[in-house]
Amino acid sequence: MSSALLDSPAESPETAPDALAGFTIGVTATRRREEFCALLERRGARVVRAPAIRLVPLAEDADLLTATRASLAGPIDDVVVTTGVGFRGWMAAAEGWGLSGDLAAHLTAARLLTRGPKARGAVRAAGLNDHWTPSTESCEEVKQHLLAQDLRGRRIAVQLHGEPLTDFVAALREAGAEVIEVPVYRWLPYRDVSPLRRLISQAISGGVDAVAFTSAPAVLAMLGAARADGLEDALVAAFADRVVAACVGPVTAGPLRERGVPVVQPDRARLGALARTLARHLPQHGVTRLVAGGHELEIRGHAVRVDGELKSLPPAPMAVLKRLADKPGHVVARSELRTVLPGSPSRDSAEHAVEMAITRLRRALGPSGIVETVVKRGYRLACDRGEGT
Repeated sequence: MSSALLDSPAESPETAPDALAGFTIGVTATRRREEFCALLERRGARVVRAPAIRLVPLAEDADLLTATRASLAGPIDDVVVTTGVGFRGWMAAAEGWGLSGDLAAHLTAARLLTRGPKARGAVRAAGLNDHWTPSTESCEEVKQHLLAQDLRGRRIAVQLHGEPLTDFVAALREAGAEVIEVPVYRWLPYRDVSPLRRLISQAISGGVDAVAFTSAPAVLAMLGAARADGLEDALVAAFADRVVAACVGPVTAGPLRERGVPVVQPDRARLGALARTLARHLPQHGVTRLVAGGHELEIRGHAVRVDGELKSLPPAPMAVLKRLADKPGHVVARSELRTVLPGSPSRDSAEHAVEMAITRLRRALGPSGIVETVVKRGYRLACDRGEGT
């Protein structure tokens, strides 16, 4: 798609306040959801909120207490801190059990490897010293850092982040380490799955332009919900085709990449960076620009700019416009336009449905002459053939 209209404005797409106007973005986050949605909405996006998971603290969980006592049973050589919220939860739980002093002493004597800045900040806030943080903020780099050393006989505590780190732990044990898994919290499906199921349907039908993920468990929860309804293959196909999968970082992107889904992600794993990445990517890759009837059109997810003025379109007129824009200047038969209408109208009502969609499209666009009727053949956008990009 052409970037001609992106080169002329004074503001770049990333900084333009309405960079996401006309686009619909699904948000699966639970933690800091409203903050992230506000970042998108301030850039003009229409946001579909569909929390996929919920975080369940394990402060009273017997497994966490058992892991804490195992950590205190002897010196700890290394501690892998994967998340800031998890580390703070562990320290708070230990305080409730009267074990905070012993745990802090053991952690002071150990090497603390923090997966990213948030984990490092939590360690420092607890008055402890961090020893190393990977540049990629990934567990894989932490694993390789440890495996490069002699781990025979070392006791390593690994703070989990909502799900087992099976390969990570197995690799350390195979290298000779004693590994204590510390399950500080776990992720469970969100109690009300109906918003997530609706988002899945919207993604498959083309009702959203992108879905943003801020954790790998949220990706897995969405795929699992789709699988339960027999829609996983259709959802993966939508992500591989027209729906942008935007992930906050490589760990989050992992489950999608394993399924061959192309992923958009920021250089730094931050919500603000993810919002900026979407504001940069969608206007560059999710917009069709052309001139029809002497008017500049910029076709976006659920809206079209006509000579710079943004106009929202209902699903049927937008579906017709996008199909006409696929073949700029060419005649598109009514029978072909019928296939893109939402709800798949019956053959008897199809011609009337197409005519109504064209009427509503012309009314919404405003200026006349953009959509032409070709008698007994169909409709076309009034532009030179091949002009659209």
